[in-house]
Formats: sequence, structure tokens, C-alpha cells
Amino acid sequence: MYKNIVIILAAGRGLRFENETPKAFVKISGRPVLSHTLQKFDQHKEIDGIIIVTQSPLLKLCEDLILEEGFKKVLKIIPGGEARQDSTWAGLKACAEFNPKNVLVHDAVRPFISPRIISAVIKALGKFSAVDVAIPTPDTLIKVDSRKVIRDIPERKYILRGQTPQGFHFQTLMKAHELSRKEHFKDVTDDCGLVLKYKLGDILVVDGEDGNIKITYPLDIHIADKIFQVGSVNSQELGGVALKLRGKNILIFGQSSGIGKEIYEICKSSKANVVGYSSSTADITDYHKVREVLDEFVKNFGKIDILISTAAILKRGNLVESNFSDIDRQISVNYISQVNLVREAFPLMISGGSIALFASSSYTRGRGTYSIYSSTKAAIVNFVQAVSEEFAKDKIRINVICPDRTNTRMRWRNFGKEPLKYLLDPKIVAEITLKACLSDFTGQVINIRNENY
Repeated sequence: MYKNIVIILAAGRGLRFENETPKAFVKISGRPVLSHTLQKFDQHKEIDGIIIVTQSPLLKLCEDLILEEGFKKVLKIIPGGEARQDSTWAGLKACAEFNPKNVLVHDAVRPFISPRIISAVIKALGKFSAVDVAIPTPDTLIKVDSRKVIRDIPERKYILRGQTPQGFHFQTLMKAHELSRKEHFKDVTDDCGLVLKYKLGDILVVDGEDGNIKITYPLDIHIADKIFQVGSVNSQELGGVALKLRGKNILIFGQSSGIGKEIYEICKSSKANVVGYSSSTADITDYHKVREVLDEFVKNFGKIDILISTAAILKRGNLVESNFSDIDRQISVNYISQVNLVREAFPLMISGGSIALFASSSYTRGRGTYSIYSSTKAAIVNFVQAVSEEFAKDKIRINVICPDRTNTRMRWRNFGKEPLKYLLDPKIVAEITLKACLSDFTGQVINIRNENY
């Protein structure tokens, strides 16, 4: 049964985009914008099917993209019309044979749509026949006449900026489009406008997000690329992931203290097949030792389901006052060893494995007195984002855990005593790390925030 189907509108010609490539197929973070958008809906548990509406010359390109990316929920790829309204109508007709209860309509060029918004729209459709998504406007809006003379300044609290997806009971939106086509009415910019014109029911507005941007102008591509560079998932989005660790084969590096120790204890109490190593039992800078440890683990358990490395070194000091051996050691442990670890583990992780490495809030902007540590953590994020694409076809997921300052021995040594309310509990970080490893996410920075900070 197809309860919730989403129509992805990718037929726009991008007249404001000033680019020969249709904006839904321009690449950001190494993939077409459309791929990022489809992934959000394909992975959402409440979405049962996807209809893609695009330009006729792009149908084959869409088909190839679906096959290459392995999206499972795409039901049809169809040609759209001259205007947005015509493309939505084409999508609705394609939906008809599946007889969905609800239909969502989303712009292909909004790749940052969050699972929370999708869920909120679907939930609202339990009580309303039409749902819009919007955010407050931070700017004062003015209404002018043809001479550009101000005629009105609306009260800002009642003016919102619309986003997508918009959600509807399927029959409600069908009726709205049938009425508009009968009257040849096309003076509307979105589907909620038709429901409003024909008085087919109240339209509820659910909260959108500032990050749910629409790529319209060339500058937006650069903004989107930057968002992907520092893009992240809030740990709250992992709330529904169950810690089903029993029988999982889990290998941990950095197990002797802090977050690594808590991860090990949770895995042990959950009856996972877990093995942990500290720097004293397995020096990860020793390539041959790493290979030996991985081979031994696979010999005992058959495969690696989850690989986690919390191993890191932080030694504060101004760059010009640091000796080369300290610099070299930090780069080796924090970056080069992590790369080698992932590289060697890959062939030993049979389809479905998961890897978690660790970053720091300092990865987004380097911090004085620990420039080497900050830069290695930025490198880890970039590395994970890149290899997540390489590993996708083998169903191996890899993410970066990025906690706020945490109550660990490494923290004490470098920053001294701090109020505990400003430090995360390493056990909480450990639980979220394991949830991330069990989730469908890949190539993401998993932010773990302290609300007191």
C-alpha cells in the first residue's frame, strides 16, 4: 500500500540560474542536487514511493542516476509541463494508479530538507487536508506600487516565507488541480494557493528550517557546497534508533579511557562481540600492527560489523614553540593512522558495515594554541565525506562524531578543571556514537550538543 507518495519537481529550466546544466543536475559535494534530495526521501521510513517529474530530454539522465545511486522507492520518472502547475498535475496523474492517501510535493532543488520536516508534514496530514512549510522572515517586508512607492508595511509576525514539501490528501489536491484546469487558471505559484483559491480546507503551517534553502541563483551553489562542507546531523535525529548490539562484531580503538571506554562497556553489557585496543596494546601508527589486529579480529568473528576509533592526541601550544616530534605525532595519530585504519578495514567489512571516526567542534574553524589538532579534525571530516561516496556501492557507512567539549582525561590535561555542567557525559556520547553506527546515515557529521553551553 502506498500511503505517502512524494512528487519531486525537477522540470524547472532555471532561467535565473544562468547555467547550461539544469540546476537539479548541477553537482554539489560531488553529486547532483537531485541525488541529495532523493536520498532524503528514499531513506525516510514514512515515504512509500517517489515520482520524479523532469524535462523530457532528461528522462534518461534521471534513469541512469537512479540506477547508479540505487534508490529503491522511485516508482516513475515522467516528463513535466511548461509551468510548475503543469508538472504537479503530471505527477498527480502518475500517482493515481497507486491511490495514495497523501501526496507531498517538493522542489528537487531543496536538497537540505530534513527528516523532521517530512515527518511533521505527514503527521499534520492526520488532521488537515493541506499542509504548508514556512519560516519567519527576518526582514521587514514592504508593498510598493508600480512607481516603487511604499503603500503598505505588513506586520512581520503574520508574514512567513514558504518552503517545501507541501503535503495534501491526494483527493484534495487532485480536486484543486481539476478545478483550475477546468477554469484554465494558472496564476498561482504553488499548490497550497489552489487549495486556498477553491476553499477546499484549512491549510496548516508547520515550522520549516533556515537550512532548507532553495537553489535558485548561481551563488546558491556556492552556499550549498559550504553547507555540505560543514553539514551535519543533530544527534536528536538518532532518537528512534534502537541500540541492538547483541551479536554484533565491534572493534574499538582508543578503548582505555573516556568515550572509547564507555563505548566498550555498552557493547560488552549488550552482549556484542567486542574487542577494544588502547595505544599501549595496539599502536595505530604501526601499519603492520593494525593489519595484524584486524586480521585477528576477522579470524575470530568472521567479519567486522562496526569499527570505531576515538584515538586522538591533543597537545596545546603555539605553533612556533612546538617541537616537530609533537607535531608529527599528532598528525600521525589523528589523521594518517585513521586513514590507514579505514583503508585496511574496508575489505574486511562485508556489505552493511559501519565506521565512526571522531572530529571536534574546532574542525569548522582552527583554534589558536591547538592548530595541529584542529586541522587534523578538519581533515578527518573531509576524508569521511569523500570515502562515504566511494563506499556507498558496497553498503558500508562511515560518519564523523562531533561532540561538544566532553568530560575526558584528554580534556582535563589540556584545559584544566571546568564546571561539569559545561561538559558532556562521555556515556551519552558513547550511546549516540553507537546509534549513529546502527543508523542509515553515511558521510555525515553527527553533532552532539550540550544545551548548557
